[in-house]
Amino acid sequence: MALGLLQQGSSYGMLYLYVGIFMLLITGFVATTLVIARLISPGRRSGTKNQIYETGETTVTDPWRPFPVRYYVFALLFLIFDVEAAFLYPWAVIYRDLGLYGFVEMVIFVAILTVGLAYAWKKGALKWV
Repeated sequence: MALGLLQQGSSYGMLYLYVGIFMLLITGFVATTLVIARLISPGRRSGTKNQIYETGETTVTDPWRPFPVRYYVFALLFLIFDVEAAFLYPWAVIYRDLGLYGFVEMVIFVAILTVGLAYAWKKGALKWV
């Protein structure tokens, strides 16, 4: 439908209108489905439903032990540099077409991340134990 509108030369505003209407319909459908499921589902609580499901073994210690923040910081650092690698690959593919401007932008991007890495290293976020 959208391709036909593009071929007819209609404005982009109409395409955004169609996308907006489609998003509203999707949101309405999801909300309606969730409300209906909530209304017709039986909500009986019992001791069996509250028991441990995963292994069938009763726990000996408290199951809600907090993870050290170090794990989260390490995971965030991994995510940041994984995204950096995802940005570097397309840049490397079209490096010659970008010229000096593209090179300078990527050097600034990598420099900012390097400063962040140096800060995390100095704070000890990279020490596992």
